[in-house]
Amino acid sequence: MTRPITLVTGGSRGIGAATSVRLAREGHDVALSFVNDKDAAERTAEAVRAAGARCAVVRADTSQEADVERLFDEASAQLGPLTGLVNNAGVTAPVGPFAEARTEDFRRVLDVNVLGVLLCCRRAARDMTEAGAGAIVNVSSGAATLGSPGQYVHYAASKAAVDTITLGLAKELGPVGVRVNGVAPGIVDTEIHATSGTPDIAREAAPGIPLRRPGTAEEIAGAIAWLLSPDASYATGTVVRVAGGR
Repeated sequence: MTRPITLVTGGSRGIGAATSVRLAREGHDVALSFVNDKDAAERTAEAVRAAGARCAVVRADTSQEADVERLFDEASAQLGPLTGLVNNAGVTAPVGPFAEARTEDFRRVLDVNVLGVLLCCRRAARDMTEAGAGAIVNVSSGAATLGSPGQYVHYAASKAAVDTITLGLAKELGPVGVRVNGVAPGIVDTEIHATSGTPDIAREAAPGIPLRRPGTAEEIAGAIAWLLSPDASYATGTVVRVAGGR
């Protein structure tokens, strides 16, 4: 039986790393991209290989068209034609009132979280349409429906765009055999919060979460892996919320 080959963008840390390892354990060969932390990417790759899978590691900024094209080309050259894509690469921004947000933060969030997803989805759509099969999972956020007032409204807006991309592409690509779904995590205890200046937000938010705790990267990875699996063969155009009840 042919092994699935899946690209995980932003696969070096957090949800991306957990997803890469989970997929390896479930029989996928994995390509993962990173931007800055090569050491983290290599540690994840070692864990993927320890799980019995092949792994390709490619430095790429998914907000740049040339990087995206090179990422897909290198991943396919090393592992073979991709059967799956996990659009996980994303950025937050400094937490604070919307009126105080900087224009450069708006641009970076939209470039990575929206343009990056569009560029990766476009390339995957071309390749998977030609193959007549494939699956895409876009990592959204519970913020898309909560709005994140007083925190990062622009980040929430970028993830709402991801949900719309997911729905539209599912309808467009379904007839050619390509499934497109999303996962919307709630507050997950990963390093990403430190980059927005709130390293303790996962712990501090726990009382307001019905399950009274933040999620783990592995819990989100489980939902992503299911959407890529044969068990989800009739699921497309859906966004699975994994947010502890929020």
